[in-house]
Amino acid sequence: MKIMSGNSNLSLARAIAGYLEVPLTDASVRRFADEEIFIEIHENVRGEDVFICQSTSYPANDNLMELLIGIDALRRASAARITAVIPYFGYARQDRKPGPRTPISAKLVANLITEAGADRVLAVDLHAGQIQGFFDIPTDNLYAAPTMAADIQARYGGQELMVVSPDVGGVVRARALAKRLDNAPLAIVDKRRDRPGESEVMNIIGDVKGRHCILIDDIVDSGGTLCNAAQALLDAGAKSVAAYITHGVLSGGAVARVDASALTELVITDTIAATDAMRDSSRIRVLTIAPLLGEAIRRIADESSVSSLFD
Repeated sequence: MKIMSGNSNLSLARAIAGYLEVPLTDASVRRFADEEIFIEIHENVRGEDVFICQSTSYPANDNLMELLIGIDALRRASAARITAVIPYFGYARQDRKPGPRTPISAKLVANLITEAGADRVLAVDLHAGQIQGFFDIPTDNLYAAPTMAADIQARYGGQELMVVSPDVGGVVRARALAKRLDNAPLAIVDKRRDRPGESEVMNIIGDVKGRHCILIDDIVDSGGTLCNAAQALLDAGAKSVAAYITHGVLSGGAVARVDASALTELVITDTIAATDAMRDSSRIRVLTIAPLLGEAIRRIADESSVSSLFD
């Protein structure tokens, strides 16, 4: 087994390699003067089972090209099997046609990864489950819920908890987390979104009075929905509101928005490398999923069950 990494999230790749007790494959990712990407692998990978770790987060197009070029380099170096480990799968929110004459970009990206030469894909909390079907190669979708549930139990154990979905579409995810928290009760934030990136909270479905609310979602981008939901929950009588989100995109002024919000804390995983603003924030905390990804990689390499990780 060999672990290779692009530049999008080197710290996570190093942590995964540390968990597996294998060194990162010696490779260099360079750019020419015109910003073309060039990847060179400095060790023999012929006949090896290679896992290339690369989140397609900001800058999404650069990181996606690094992934595709890295896969092509491995294929041409005669790697036996290439697994694209994509902790954060960019373009995942473009998984359907929201209107006429619009693309399904998630399917296009899946095609690109397959055509580049990947033999299988390993991702974390895909925005929509059907994205697994966009790939014509084996695809494993890992869940951050067990890691989050353990952290919630350690920090909020014994308190009156309520798991809250920030929208109707996230109910399945919220219910799965609530089940892990000894069947904690569930509430839903009913909101209306007029334009992308903007949301207006309309109603809270469920009695949150006197409870410590845990908002759960897969992606936080602008942070507007979370901040509005937190305020609405407090207005409805919640004792406190914390948010657990898998992918901390946090674009634009999202970090400042979170710092000024009613959230007690925002907990994200390291599927996306933290920026300086995230590290400096007193309300943002990062959980590592390196052990989860490392164990999944070990099981794939050993040809054993990945789904049993979540039993």
